[in-house]
Amino acid sequence: MFQTLAHLPLGWLLFVVIAAAAFISFYAGRMRLLSQSVASGPQVRTHSQPNYHGYFVTLATTLPIAAIFVIYVVFGESYVRSTIASELPVYITGQGTLAVEQYLDRLSEHVALRTSPDTGNDLFNAASDRYASLLGQIRVWVLLAAILAGTLGFLVARKRLTPNFRARSHVERGLTIGLFLCAAIAVLTTAGIVLSLIFETVRFFSAEDGPSILGFLFGTEWNAQTGENFGALPLFFGTFVIALIAMCVAAPVGLFSAIYLSEYASPGLRGWVKPILEILAGIPTVVYGFFAMTVVVPWVQAGAGWINGMPFVPNEFLEGREKNALAAGLVMGIMIIPLISSLADDVINAVPQSLRDGALALGATQAETIKQVVMPAALPGVIASMLLAISRAIGETMIVVMAAGQTAQITGDITSYLSTITVQIVALLTGDTAFDSAKTLSAFALGFVLFIVTLLFNIIALRVVQKYREQYD
Repeated sequence: MFQTLAHLPLGWLLFVVIAAAAFISFYAGRMRLLSQSVASGPQVRTHSQPNYHGYFVTLATTLPIAAIFVIYVVFGESYVRSTIASELPVYITGQGTLAVEQYLDRLSEHVALRTSPDTGNDLFNAASDRYASLLGQIRVWVLLAAILAGTLGFLVARKRLTPNFRARSHVERGLTIGLFLCAAIAVLTTAGIVLSLIFETVRFFSAEDGPSILGFLFGTEWNAQTGENFGALPLFFGTFVIALIAMCVAAPVGLFSAIYLSEYASPGLRGWVKPILEILAGIPTVVYGFFAMTVVVPWVQAGAGWINGMPFVPNEFLEGREKNALAAGLVMGIMIIPLISSLADDVINAVPQSLRDGALALGATQAETIKQVVMPAALPGVIASMLLAISRAIGETMIVVMAAGQTAQITGDITSYLSTITVQIVALLTGDTAFDSAKTLSAFALGFVLFIVTLLFNIIALRVVQKYREQYD
């Protein structure tokens, strides 16, 4: 019976239980106060509105259910896996932790997909049945515990309801705690990501076959797939070059379009042009990559050939379709134009109209007003839009793979192959990888360097904003 219950959709059942408990408890808490108010007479004043009494009972009922569900998500599957691992024979556990984890993953997948028994493998079938039985038992106990905890919370909260009960204070305190927990989760998640990057980076440089820090940062040979060369300087070079090309396209086009839409265009024209421009932000990156590979790459190669004295015939390059960094940077620049134009447009529009009126009243032209008053006042927001665009350009992967290739090299020819940090991270972590080799750990080192670079960009931007914002405080 418990083996069948392993396929119990516990998430949906708990959601239904929480939704039903919330509705019933809110109605019961609200009606209890109303009935008490009627019985006490109009001379008795209540501290809180009936809805707050309903919210209080709802919180007391649903929070224990949600807590039990969180405990199950964190510890339930781990308990089952540890129990099964302790029951496996020695010839499996003796192969090491990685082999045991892979075996448990096969069991979990077998149970989840409800596949037929593996003929000729009695041990695997018995372990799968045991896995399903344990999982089913835990899910039944979790469901029963959730119902019991919700019922107890409902009864205790409902018993506390009186006309003088400070339900509003309790509800507001509960919401404050909930908001604090959300903020704490965001901070802890960020800290966890950073700490995991630091930990794996230290492991990478401490490995026997790992490079030194200087060799990693300044080495000019990258061949991590074979575990031989970990000089990441070509990757830093490719990331910088492609991002620079993208910003050379996106920064002027995005900023000037924002200035035009906010200062010169009529409201009707702005209402049409801005949504059309923002459509670019909704196009999937794989579409941009396909466009770069089939259209931009041949034209870039034909243009490079024309500069070298060859005929300008892009169609002849469709078959060869030599990937190059310039095509990737151009298409990436088109992709991030909406990030700059939309944010910069909103920031420029947020500049008080009184500043414009004052400059015009002093005799400044519209162009002088934009240059001397509007843009300095909007500088923090403009810098933020540029930073967001740079971060998007640095983190882009699909366009680089399809248009620039994966060859890590340092070259002055931007029409040749280049690779970036994110492309190599994906390549290193794709497929069956062991997280104890220098090859895999190098991806975390690349991610840590990327994090440091992004952090430095943000620090520089904050300093610039602080310096120029003082003129308008």
